Order: sequence, then C-alpha cells, then structure tokens
Amino acid sequence: MLTVDFDRLGLEPGDRLLDLGAGFGRHAFEALRRGAAAVAVDLGPAELRVCTSTFVAMAAAGECPAGATAAAVQGSALQLPFADAAFDRVIASEVLEHIDRDVDALLELARVLRAGGTLAVTVPSWLAEIICWKLSEDYHHPAVEGGHVRVYTAVELRNRLQQAGFEPFGLGRAHGLHTPYWWLKCAVGVRRDDHPWVTAYHRLLVWDITRRPLLTRVADRALSRVMGKSIVLYARRLPGSSHQAGDTKSGRESGAANGNGDVAA
Repeated sequence: MLTVDFDRLGLEPGDRLLDLGAGFGRHAFEALRRGAAAVAVDLGPAELRVCTSTFVAMAAAGECPAGATAAAVQGSALQLPFADAAFDRVIASEVLEHIDRDVDALLELARVLRAGGTLAVTVPSWLAEIICWKLSEDYHHPAVEGGHVRVYTAVELRNRLQQAGFEPFGLGRAHGLHTPYWWLKCAVGVRRDDHPWVTAYHRLLVWDITRRPLLTRVADRALSRVMGKSIVLYARRLPGSSHQAGDTKSGRESGAANGNGDVAA
C-alpha cells in the first residue's frame, strides 16, 4: 500500500533514493522494483531486519532489475549518516509528525538531496487527524511514546518545506478508506483491536489491500479527496538553498555509514 506516487516523484532507474522512516520498507521495495538504488532508514532495528530480509528475498525472486541495489541503515532524521547531495529522490512518509524539530529534519533532508532532486513528504491530513486527537487522548503524544506531536495543515507543511529550501510543486491525498477506521478505533479505544466493529472494518481494509477490487478502489479515490488519511507534498530542492557542500549528482557515489544487508540485483 503506497502513499507516494513514484511517477510524480520522478523516480528513474539508477536514481539513488532515501526512504526516511521506512518502517518495514514498503516505499523502498517499490523503488527497488523500479531499478533504483534504495536506502531504507529507520531507528528501529526490528524494522531494518525485516527490510534487509525482504530485499534479499526480492533479489532471489528476480524482482530487482539489473543494477538495482538496496540497503537498510539505522539513523536519525536529525543527523543522517550520508554525504551531502548523496540522493536524487527522498521520501519521508508519516515521519515529520513524530519529530519536535521538524524544520531541522527537513534541512537535513535538503543537505543529502542534490540540487534539483525531488522530495515527497507525507503526513496525516488535518481533518482526519484532528478528529482522532479530539476523540482520544490515547491516540497521540504524550500518551503514546514517540507518538504524533502536531497536526499539519497543507499550508503549514508547505511553509516548512519552503523554510528548508524546497519548492513545492504538487499535492496529493491518499487512503480515504483508512480514515473512518482510525476514527472508529479512537471512538471505541485505540487499543481495542478486538472490538467487533474494528475487526470488521479491518477485514475490509485487508480485502482492499490484497484484492484491490474496483468497488474499494473507486471508494478510496472519492473519499481521499475529502478526508484522505494522508496528504502528500512533492517538492524540488532549490540550488544553494541549504548548507549543502556538494550539489552535483556525483554525490550519489558516497557510501552510507552503518549500512546493513546491501543487496545488488
């Protein structure tokens, strides 16, 4: 289940892509399938182990084009272990809402992205998120360690990107079917996964993800326009817009510190 549109991001075979806050790697896996040099970054060692094993399995199954590579790296959004201008594309999906110093994190992404490179940032949309916050104190920080610390509007996110030296050029919305699920969880108790309404809706989402029937695809597109769970802002890194030292594509040759499980197709 992807949140980012890779065509709008402009990913091409051979591009070096950073997937920040990769989790279990869904965007990194798609980048690898498209022939990129994908680097999944996360703080969680368990997530990185899953990423690495999946990269290996994809290579063994012949899912990676010739020349595509992948690595899983442990690192912080505020101090990335990469050289300046190391990447052509960056994805930061559902990350910024967890970080107090979100502009500093965006400045760090500007540092490792080459001039003219593109970025896709996704955060929970304002309407979906603000209702979750109002329905349940247990949904967000401080009740949840490492939980969401703020709610963004699209305008606020755009302004933060501009502060960090990015030029936004596109907006998307995604996962409209998921918004009622989270409202329901917040209403009955975010930890009540055994509630019959929650389990029933969860089965619907699994059916949508695994089968992709026309009915749910149409419903998701329609709902995403008005109450999508996530918004996606696409932006371009402006030349000379950060403290970046190397603004050429040669930065992509720099290796990643602390890399694990580098895989080449």
